[in-house]
Formats: sequence, structure tokens, C-alpha cells
Amino acid sequence: MGILIDSSTRAIVQGVTGKQGSYQSKLMLDYGTKIVAGVVPGKGGTVVNGVPVFDTVNETVDAYSPDASIIFVPAPLAQDAALEAIAAKIKTVVVITEHIPIRDAINVLEYAAQSRVTVIGPNTPGIITPRECKLGIMPAEVFAPGSVGLASRSGTLTYEIAANLTNEGLGQSTCVGVGGDPVVGFNFIEALELFKEDPKTKAVVLIGEIGGNMEELTAQYIAETQYPKPVAAYVAGRFAPEGKRMGHAGAIISGKHGTAQSKIDAFSKAGIRVAEKPSDVAALLLDLI
Repeated sequence: MGILIDSSTRAIVQGVTGKQGSYQSKLMLDYGTKIVAGVVPGKGGTVVNGVPVFDTVNETVDAYSPDASIIFVPAPLAQDAALEAIAAKIKTVVVITEHIPIRDAINVLEYAAQSRVTVIGPNTPGIITPRECKLGIMPAEVFAPGSVGLASRSGTLTYEIAANLTNEGLGQSTCVGVGGDPVVGFNFIEALELFKEDPKTKAVVLIGEIGGNMEELTAQYIAETQYPKPVAAYVAGRFAPEGKRMGHAGAIISGKHGTAQSKIDAFSKAGIRVAEKPSDVAALLLDLI
């Protein structure tokens, strides 16, 4: 078990006939993910990687009752794809697409909130419950099953820190990339809520970065709720110059807000230990647990 997805999750791939959709769906299938169908308007009746393709999400719901959708649709059309999945009441929607217009993302997330659908992303590497289910583009070999929950704003740091955890014998319950855009759906606080209720998760790692205030709000939540499980953190961008975007669209310092130091200070004030380097996270976590 993990959070949001597990070995029983039935998933569809929107945009499965595209270059990335086709390539990544094969990797997910090889990992053991139960991809039951693909969706591409006008391509219904075809087959990709042994998976039947339908014209609409509703057709896949009627045929397979999927629990999740992963979206590999170009940015101009991603809003329509996500809204279609949400309207079909698919519980978890993973939006891999980057460069989605902010207004489109806001529309998607507002509709998802009204429909009680979890949207991961946009601009996310996805989510993985090791050796059970992978909905994303992450390199699966660095993850191992275990009891550490991981939530991250950075894709590459997710892989690096997960690999370090695995090498130190610290497997993961679920690892989720919340996305690197200024506006995203599933966030750190929601991840912590689910990890708190997950009996498999014994400790949590948060990987933050400059920009926005997700880390500060999360630190406040941990302090106010006296979060019951050990939490370690890392914040990227300590030396990022003001006004320069660092990697993600959401990773930009504006004035005195969104700096790495403000996030580190907030975590420290809440009693959360913050690693100085990504390679320090595993040792920090071992010390905590």
C-alpha cells in the first residue's frame, strides 16, 4: 500500500499515441502498472503497446472503471484533457504536461476541487509506489519499497534523494512530485495528511525549492498540528539570484518572498531539520528515526 496509487490502481493514458505517451506508457507497463486504456480523440479502435485506445475518457470508464489518468497532452490542449478526466470522476489525475497557461491550470484545479478529484501537477514527474504502481516519467530503478514518504517540488532531486535513501536501506512508501509550476494541485500539506494516515509510512521527506510559499505554509501546518511522524527537508536554490527563474516556472524569488532562507527558517522554527545538501537527507533521516 501507499498513498493515492497502489498495485490495484487501474490507469488510463491520455495522449497515449504521442511520442512521450507511447514511450512512457511502455515503461509504466513494464514496471507493472495496470494501464487499461489510452485516450486520443480520433484514434479510437487502435492499439498502443497492447493497450486499447478510445476516443473519449467516458468510453474507458464504461469499459474499465479506471481509478487514475496520466496526461501526456500538449499544453494548448491539456486543459481540455484534464477537464474531461475530472468530469468523468476519475479519482486521481496526473498532469505531466509543462508550460500550461496559468489560467488553464486555475480552471482545472477549481473544477477538480469542486469534483473532489486529486490533480497532481501540472509539470510533475508523477507519482510512484515502489514495485506496485508508477504513473509518471521517473526512473523506476532508484526507488525501493519501504516506509519513507517523499513529496517534492523538483523532479531530478526526487530521483537523486530517493536513490540516496535506497542506498542507505531506506525504502519508500510513495514518492510524489507535486509539480514545479506557480499553480499546482496536490501539495505538501495534502501529502502529509495522507502520509499521516498511511500505516506503512513511518517518516516523511519534503523537497522544496525557491518561489511561492508552499514550504512556509507546510511548516506552519506541521507546528500547529504537532505532526506525529518525523519529517526531514531539503530546500533547493540557496544561491539563486533574485528575479531569476531557476528551473521551474514557479521557482523564482520575488522581493523578499520565496527565498530558500525564508523556507529553511520556517522549517527550522517548526522543528523540522533541514539538510544542507541532497546527499545529507538520508543521514538526517536515519538520525531522526
